[in-house]
Amino acid sequence: MMRTRPLKVALLGCGVVGSEVARIMTTTADDLAARIGAPVELAGIAVRRAGRVRPGVPEHLITTDAEALVNRGDIDVVVEVVGGIEPSKSLILSAFKQGASVVSANKALLAKDGTELHAAAAEAGVDLYYEAAVAGAIPLLRPLRESLAGDKVNRVLGIVNGTTNFILDKMDTTGAGYSEALEEATALGYAEADPTADVEGFDAAAKAAILAGIAFHTKVTAADVYREGITEVTAADIASAKEMGCVVKLLAICERAADGASVTARVHPAMIPLSHPLASVREAYNAVFVEAEAAGRLMFYGPGAGGSPTASAVLGDLVAVCRNKLAGATGPGDSVYTRLPAKPMDEVVTRYHVSLDVDDRAGVLAQVASVFAEHGVSIDTVRQQGRDGDASLVVVTHRATDAALSATVDKLRALDSVRDVASIMRVEGE
Repeated sequence: MMRTRPLKVALLGCGVVGSEVARIMTTTADDLAARIGAPVELAGIAVRRAGRVRPGVPEHLITTDAEALVNRGDIDVVVEVVGGIEPSKSLILSAFKQGASVVSANKALLAKDGTELHAAAAEAGVDLYYEAAVAGAIPLLRPLRESLAGDKVNRVLGIVNGTTNFILDKMDTTGAGYSEALEEATALGYAEADPTADVEGFDAAAKAAILAGIAFHTKVTAADVYREGITEVTAADIASAKEMGCVVKLLAICERAADGASVTARVHPAMIPLSHPLASVREAYNAVFVEAEAAGRLMFYGPGAGGSPTASAVLGDLVAVCRNKLAGATGPGDSVYTRLPAKPMDEVVTRYHVSLDVDDRAGVLAQVASVFAEHGVSIDTVRQQGRDGDASLVVVTHRATDAALSATVDKLRALDSVRDVASIMRVEGE
């Protein structure tokens, strides 16, 4: 039998995602009630600035006093899609104290203070759900936290930022340079006016921290994630990847060490073979590979951003926490029992693609090869092209530590025969 008294929801933020959440809640109220077992009432919408036209959003619900809305005392669930650290963190903590569960899409906050927020939710006996914080509409966090709860996840590898994937895809398919591809992404609405969070890898790093924490049952923050963006990726890098039968992607990679004693989380551009399923992920789509001991390799694919896809994930969490409210229960909380340290990037082992501009004369290749050997970096392949006294030398290594490769590159730069280290890029997915 359906409960007649509605569950009251406070919505914090009414931008691209928030306005879609409000619209869907309003237009599908009967369906949501049937799925939950009680009506759901949008009790208020907190915004920074009132007076803006928000099509489909009930004007009488708009307020600029988010604190008063959260602390009304009759709110059952707070949906936070404001973003940023403050005032979002304080508002979420206030919601917990009032006995309200929280649904959030705030990856930056969760990557920084997720453990603290989970502890506060547990103390208050309420839920903290955030499927929408990683990979938009793609069901990913709940499968990791619940469906694979009895398995051991060893690796998570994926494309988790649609803006950078769009830019790199355009550079690959059209031959455009980075600036041209970014301009197109901005014109189409895939990139913000200030794209720093996306193109410098901050957005993907926050998501990697969340993924690693859930996958490996340990505390991982954004500060533990090694980060490189795509601003230094050139058309020449894209062309070199093509010559190797590869494509360049910005990857989030979370791994459990072979001895089980540590984890790594990193975000950086990498070349992956065209045969790898992630190589075919085009435009602004996201895809994540999960490797587990019993389940094997699983791939999650779909739209990773945008108002409607992200709102879909928010509404999925809203239904779940409302059901829990009616049952007088809470869902799975934070699981950090392993307490594994994060290994520094210097100790991470991977393959590398190194492009050098060198003198086109006898003995240079032997000189370069001896430097790699001196630092214990084994060479897989070498490709050399000469042109008017200069030469391009492309070296692909076997697996080596970041520290060993860095020492090798420093020594190469000191050689008279090496005019420039044109580019260095990791190679993944072999």
